[in-house]
This record gives sequence, structure tokens and C-alpha cells, in this order.
Amino acid sequence: MIDQDEDGVYKALLESTKAIPWKINWETKAFEYIGPQIESLLGWSQDSWASAQDWIDRIHEDEREQSANNCIALSDKGFDHEIDYRALTADGQYVWVRDVIHVIREEGITKSLIGFIFDISERKAMEDELQRVNKRLEILSFQDGLTGVANWRLYDQTLEREWAHAMRNRAPLSLIVIDIDMFKEYNDHFGHLRGDEALKRVAETLQKVVARSTDLIARYGGEEFVLLLPDTSRKATLDIAERCRREIYELSIAHPGSNVGNMLTISAGVASMVPTDKLDRSSLFATADKMLYQAKHSGRNRVVCSWPQGVARQKSGDSLKARE
Repeated sequence: MIDQDEDGVYKALLESTKAIPWKINWETKAFEYIGPQIESLLGWSQDSWASAQDWIDRIHEDEREQSANNCIALSDKGFDHEIDYRALTADGQYVWVRDVIHVIREEGITKSLIGFIFDISERKAMEDELQRVNKRLEILSFQDGLTGVANWRLYDQTLEREWAHAMRNRAPLSLIVIDIDMFKEYNDHFGHLRGDEALKRVAETLQKVVARSTDLIARYGGEEFVLLLPDTSRKATLDIAERCRREIYELSIAHPGSNVGNMLTISAGVASMVPTDKLDRSSLFATADKMLYQAKHSGRNRVVCSWPQGVARQKSGDSLKARE
């Protein structure tokens, strides 16, 4: 421990702070001193800190190896450093602390380490909460505020990723573009509040149709939705589109302003491609959107599809990867 003849005022000052002072003899790896505040923070008595191994053993296992190795390497080289880690308490809990370490050297050789341990658990809790908030904000930035499904921004990012994946694996990538028939007339008749409720019910119903975690439903804008279906064959895509049309019709949402049977209905355009470097991913939406236009101008409440050249040249072996 510190020589009793050393400045008592200085020692008293150190022991009155929340920062916990300590000193290790680097040649013997023995603690020469650790402040009494350590007991109030972690529950371990001063006498229980005999060597550097006691320090290492009381670091959370997730940070133990990296923290110890970094400290040893930097101390041997004479570099001051800081380490954040979870310290074990005497009752088996963990507290986030920061060790600020100063290296004392003589003739280029490390002789001892002195430092301070700071309780940073409150700050860590604030950082964790901030991360949770930021994560939530990130999720919200990719979520349609009204219906809760993905928005066009997430669709765009997902399309980019899935297009590249499908190209690597020579797998089909399918898209269904859906539009609620005569939705302006619905809003004009019932008002926008009822219109919003109808949009929510349509989105909820479409979500139930697409079951796989890799499938994506997004509100593309207004009354338009898209369903992106990786590794999905032409037949399966058509089946899904038709099921969407049927499920929406069977909701039996009254639509007096519609000329398709006085019920809320949808029209859908379907496209499916095996991406190649000669195709642009925007062509998938363009093709499905063109089919949607045909569906709406062919009487609405129907599904229209088109099979581009990429699919026409699809090998029979490729379809084994697709959802049938």
C-alpha cells in the first residue's frame, strides 16, 4: 500500500472522489493500492484486490479477453489508455466502468500503472436508450405511418438487395403492384377518415397473404401497394396475386361509387424476372405497373401478368429454387 509518510492530504483527496484510484506494480502484477470507494461501487473489499488477475477475473466474460489483452499490450509499449467494461460486483451483478490508465516507465521499461476507475453505468444506460430510440426512428423511417407496412424507401432498398441476390443465384424475382379501384370516389363518398380505415384494412389483409419473412409488402403511395416476392415462380406469384384480389373482395367493404359491383376491389399487375446484367431492376416495377394499367382498363377487379424475356429463357433447373 501507499507509504504512510506520503502526503496524507493528497491521499484523503483521492479517497473523497467518486473516481477510484489504484496502482499496480507492473513487474509483479500486484496491486499496491486501490481506493476504499471500490467497496461501495462493486462490493469487493480493498484487500480482495491482490493482483492484476483479480482485476481480470472480475471483468465480464464478453469483454474480458479483449480488455486484458489490450491493457497488457498497450502497457508494455508505454501507451496510456482507457478501457470500458462491465465489472463484476460481489453479489453477482455487473456495473459498467471506465478504467483510465497511465503508464509509468523508467529507461523505456514499464514499471507501474496508475489509474482511476469511473462508474459509467448511468451514461451507458443513456447510450443504450439512445440506441433504442435511434433504432426505433430508423424503423419508423422505413414504415408507412398510416398502415404500418413498409414504405417505398424500404421497398427500394429491399429491391436492390434482392435483385443482386436473384442475379447471383439465377432465381426469379417477382413483383405484384396493387391499386385500390376507384379509391378517389370512395374518399369522395365517405370522407378521408373512412378512406384511411379502408387503407389499413387492405394493408392488414395483404400482410396475411404474404407469409414468408423474405416477402415484402409496402405502401408505394396513395392507394397503391407492392408485394416483392423473392424466389417465387410465375405460377405461385399469380396465385398470390389472385388470392390478394379475392381476399380484398371478401372483406365486403361497401363502395357505392364503384362501377365494379359496389364493393371495394383491387386491380393487380404482375411481373416476374430472372435478373441479368442486361436488365435494370427498375424494369421489374415498370413491367408490373404496365400490367396494372391493363388490368384497370380491362374492367378492374382483376389480375394481369406479363412474362419478360428474362423469365422466358429461364432454365427448368432454376425453378427448383423457387416457391412453387
